[in-house]
Amino acid sequence: MNTDKIFAEQIANEYSQKETPKVKQLKKLDSKAKTPANIFTYTFGIISALILGTGLCLSMSVIGSGIGAFIAGIVVGIIGIVGCCVNYPIYKILLEKGKNKYGSDIMRLAKEISDGE
Repeated sequence: MNTDKIFAEQIANEYSQKETPKVKQLKKLDSKAKTPANIFTYTFGIISALILGTGLCLSMSVIGSGIGAFIAGIVVGIIGIVGCCVNYPIYKILLEKGKNKYGSDIMRLAKEISDGE
């Protein structure tokens, strides 16, 4: 039947080259431009959220008790809020630096690909 032909095409597709080397290189350059900003943003955001949560726990007496824990919780919570607020502007700065660093190579390679390799 026709199943042999479909099976043969599936196996042939597994071994065929999906992308040109230039496209792979373009994707790799794009990743190099964006990855450092993403890693920093996720890490800093998680740490800031944990600091904010710790401050909330201190101020609500989940951790510790008394006025000292309450005041410490407010201070720690404000530090966490500031960290969360500055995370996105820092991300934009880091992303722009990555784009500036690899932008000319990405544009050159994209132009080569769009012009027909």
